Amino acid sequence: MQVQQTPLAQRGFSLIELIIFIVVVSAAMAGVLTVLNQSAASSADPQLRRQALAIAESLLDEVQRMPFTFCDPDDPAVFTASSAAGCAVAEAIGPESGETRTGATKFDNVNDYHGFTLASPPGISDSTGAVVPGLERYAASISVQAAALDNIPAAGDALRITVTVNGPGNTQVRLEGWRTRHSPHAPHAAF
Repeated sequence: MQVQQTPLAQRGFSLIELIIFIVVVSAAMAGVLTVLNQSAASSADPQLRRQALAIAESLLDEVQRMPFTFCDPDDPAVFTASSAAGCAVAEAIGPESGETRTGATKFDNVNDYHGFTLASPPGISDSTGAVVPGLERYAASISVQAAALDNIPAAGDALRITVTVNGPGNTQVRLEGWRTRHSPHAPHAAF
């Protein structure tokens, strides 16, 4: 008996089909790897932003906790004056001569922080002046301005405090808070 042979069916891919497959898969892999690379590169961004926010909140809290009086806190009339006219030394926006955040003569009023900066380097420091490890690449600045707040006129009974923190990777956080003067006998009111 004689077996009739049929031509073998082609199996596999031709060289052209294989090259086209490699090109298509390579293009798809390049797109996927680009997305993964961007995700990995920016995965630290939320952490940098959270750190900058924590710095800004801490500085804003520090400023808001300071007294807000008509007179310099060293003035004998600090708790009795009902206007700057009742003071021997009235408070003004900005620190008095020689006052610093951490020096021998420290800030003693909320408005003393106007224009205060923490540069990078050395970075963010605590209230004693010690640089906080890990925060060397952050910088901060504080602005304190008299401003109107609802029914409180801009005549100096309300201060807008703006804290701006800049960090690595073009991270920037800006927080604003308010400090109000309720009466001459309540120098610590903040919100």
